[in-house]
Amino acid sequence: MLGFENTSASHVKEGSEATFMQDVVEASKSVPVLAYFTAKWCGPCKTLGPQIEAAVNEASGRIKLVRIDVDANRNIAARLGVQSVPAVFAFADGQPIDGFAGAQQRSAINRFIKKILDAKGGDGAESGLEQAEQLLDQGALVEANHLFSSILAKEPENAAAFAGLIKTHIEFNDHERAESLLKSVPKAIATSQQIESARASLELAKQARAAGPINSLLQRLDVSPDDHQARLELAIAMHASGDVDLAIEQLLELFRRDREWNDGAAKQQLFRIFESLKPNDPLVLRARRRLSSLIFA
Repeated sequence: MLGFENTSASHVKEGSEATFMQDVVEASKSVPVLAYFTAKWCGPCKTLGPQIEAAVNEASGRIKLVRIDVDANRNIAARLGVQSVPAVFAFADGQPIDGFAGAQQRSAINRFIKKILDAKGGDGAESGLEQAEQLLDQGALVEANHLFSSILAKEPENAAAFAGLIKTHIEFNDHERAESLLKSVPKAIATSQQIESARASLELAKQARAAGPINSLLQRLDVSPDDHQARLELAIAMHASGDVDLAIEQLLELFRRDREWNDGAAKQQLFRIFESLKPNDPLVLRARRRLSSLIFA
């Protein structure tokens, strides 16, 4: 296994001395990670391994596990003071915070994981949402999807989790599934800011499919700076390429040149981008201030 499996709900991977910093220390800055030291010859490991892996997977992305063969990775085992296997070290925020050695009952494993999650504030929906959103931002789409789904299984009207789930499908380029989820949003949260954000994100993603080459659009504007259609298409293309700031710049410039063009298309597109982002995003706050200054100029 080269990484966390992307085809199932697995949150378990193989680790090594070469990848320990990335897989355990750095990864634990997002979600807690268990470094599990084991060996092929270890009898108790054959019991503990499947149990702790199952418990981690049931946490749906709130905690991860990295298996480390003690015989193949003696240096890192020595650094952590591993004297016998199985041994488990819990990492959070880049530091070891707890651990245990020897085989454990499944109930004891569950209590240990709960203690780690509680220490991180990770046993509630709010913390789970924060972790899921971090995973989404990092591009860990499968893990984010599983965590959003887990939250919704307990709280079907959690608007932030519903929106997050929709956005994972948008990032997967599965617009059909995203559209279907939007249609199934419970009425109680259908007009929430989070769902409106997901709806705007889907519209922007659909626009991106038809976005033209940026260079050719820039050339059109060089020839004719008042080619408003080219400037709008350029903003869409820039947003599609990830240059949100530049897209906003083009839309503000279009609004400055002709705010009424195409039924206020520049302002509509700006609001669509604003809705897709968090309301307190510095990019949104700056752009809103600049738009207001143009409106009241």
